[in-house]
Amino acid sequence: MIRHDFDKLNRLPPYVLAEVTQLRHAARRAGKDVIDLGMGNPDLPTPPHVVEKICESAAIDRNHRYSASRGVPNLRAAACEWYQRNHGVDLDPEGEMIAVIGAKEGLAHFVLVTVGPGDVVLCPDPTYPIHQYSVIIAGGDLRNVPLTADSDFIADLEQALQRTWPRPKLLILSFPHNPTTRCVDLGFFERIVEFAKEHDLMIIHDFAYAEICFDGYKPPSILEVPGARDVAIEFLSLSKSHSMAGWRVGFAAGNKDMVHALTRIKSYLDYGIPTPIQVGAIVALRGPQDCVEENVEEYRARRDALVDGLGMDGPGAWKIEKPLATMFVWAPVPEPFAAMGSLEFSKRMLEEAGVAVAPGIGFGQSGEGWVRFALVENRHRIRQAVRGIRRFLNQGA
Repeated sequence: MIRHDFDKLNRLPPYVLAEVTQLRHAARRAGKDVIDLGMGNPDLPTPPHVVEKICESAAIDRNHRYSASRGVPNLRAAACEWYQRNHGVDLDPEGEMIAVIGAKEGLAHFVLVTVGPGDVVLCPDPTYPIHQYSVIIAGGDLRNVPLTADSDFIADLEQALQRTWPRPKLLILSFPHNPTTRCVDLGFFERIVEFAKEHDLMIIHDFAYAEICFDGYKPPSILEVPGARDVAIEFLSLSKSHSMAGWRVGFAAGNKDMVHALTRIKSYLDYGIPTPIQVGAIVALRGPQDCVEENVEEYRARRDALVDGLGMDGPGAWKIEKPLATMFVWAPVPEPFAAMGSLEFSKRMLEEAGVAVAPGIGFGQSGEGWVRFALVENRHRIRQAVRGIRRFLNQGA
């Protein structure tokens, strides 16, 4: 019998988050009501006017053909208008913007075309899994830099660079951050761009939560920094802001050479987002934006229901800091359960509270001791989750 050995798959670590997912499926098959706050899969519907336009466009015969891999001109122009409107950044839709089939696809393919064996890539730990896994898939040498509440990330970057040979080629970032929800200001990006230029680094910035922000905080784009386009490419997504996760619409913007590299590899790999979906995305970007404001308000209300409910004094209280952005809450494992680790704690909470969360260890070693809540159930269900969690914590303690 032929033995199939896939070297790149062997290099990938076990997908820890899948373990909790399997337990959740098993519990539901057994008839148990599980409140799923594990996977960050938005539950809010795509705005009706966007769905209507997609359906209308899908009925047109010419839209059934192959589409433009880098995005139709009007979609790239609409994405550039978004940058100008929201961040005061003027981009060339011909050379500095490309549509991608979701930010995850675009980012992974950019790493694939720019990183090869022996190339060193710096990446925060913990982080969204594809940021690390894309480097492994491309055959690169991944070096993790801790991103923790009490650390100076840029100082840690400097230290990592001094200890690394050969010199790193690429730095992958994402703020507002998944899973830690950490936010930064424009001054942070100014230091990062200066760092990249000093050390001849390319920067990928995953800007997936550009518009999901609360309490007066507005996330900056790295492209707002003068000179950022010399070194940076930024990935944007409509998945959360416009609830278009399943439609797979994203963009890559910034340095012309980096955008061109992504355009080139995609021309070999795909025919782009289906045309009707591109047409719908144009309407999403150019149409009324109150749908985005409504989504943000809903996520804020869910955040408050979870954090305020768990933090209320009494049996089973769990004090958690409120995030300023993203659709997540990053919470330290309560002290009485800390010794068991985030994976076992997540399993216990699923079994005894009926609530699924993502263990922090699934996002990297520095995520150990934390769990991530995804705000993807309605407020009623979140309040139900709070009651179950508090009972579990009180009994366990």
